[in-house]
Amino acid sequence: MDVLVDTSIWSLALRRNDQHSNPILKDFKQLVFDTRVQIIGPIRQEILSGISHQEQFVTLKEKLKVFEDIKLVSQDYETAAEMFNTCRKKGVQGSHVDFLICAVANSYELSIFTSDNDFKHYKKYLPITLYEFKNEN
Repeated sequence: MDVLVDTSIWSLALRRNDQHSNPILKDFKQLVFDTRVQIIGPIRQEILSGISHQEQFVTLKEKLKVFEDIKLVSQDYETAAEMFNTCRKKGVQGSHVDFLICAVANSYELSIFTSDNDFKHYKKYLPITLYEFKNEN
């Protein structure tokens, strides 16, 4: 199964410190090697936002071009809104991008690779699959 990688994992992967000992990054690197990593435009935007040095921005933008965006359609946004409403009725709050991730993952039968605990709350009410870390030791 391919994996939709959330911004939280990309952020870990793009940091320069503590890369060798982090088990999450071992999984991420293996998924990249196996060409199972998927991304959507809003995640790409989150990754690139806030980079103050233009040279770093351009370098990262070029590196990310290896990963083609899943093309989003109106149905994805409508499903995300439905998911938002479902969770809100249950008292679970989240960002619009989070629910778009859930919608796309559900539509394309992807698991979600994230370190954001909010997705565990969404999973209680939404038909999503969270990626289970393989390299915990």
